[in-house]
Amino acid sequence: MSAKVLIINGPNLNMLGTRNPEVYGFNTIFDIEQNCHDFGSVHNLIIDFRQSNNEGEIIEWIQESEKFDALIINAAGFTHTSIAILDALLMLTKPIIEVHITNIYKREKFRRKSLVSRAATGVISGFGANSYILALHAVLELVE
Repeated sequence: MSAKVLIINGPNLNMLGTRNPEVYGFNTIFDIEQNCHDFGSVHNLIIDFRQSNNEGEIIEWIQESEKFDALIINAAGFTHTSIAILDALLMLTKPIIEVHITNIYKREKFRRKSLVSRAATGVISGFGANSYILALHAVLELVE
């Protein structure tokens, strides 16, 4: 049986690889997407990978996620500010993995607060682009 996984990426993640590479690394969003698809093909996961700078679009994707078995979300800057994204996530009954490329707890004080975490099954942060692969490993465990 294959599991369907929706991966949602928030604002400015389309700029990975060029935006503060000393913080976020040199992998682009396309590199991360390809790594997720490669992992999925080996582990029988169907990956739907999306990115938006628009909070409303992210909320709509969350609301439409009923056809997926799990959700991975890197809400980026919305992590710390969006009650609306939190409310949408709280409606779900599927596993939700919150992902961050950096360790948000070692960064500026305002980044240490995650609203998304209230809805998340688990949080993976600080492992660079590999955080997504670790999240996919968690999905494998959670959907068995």
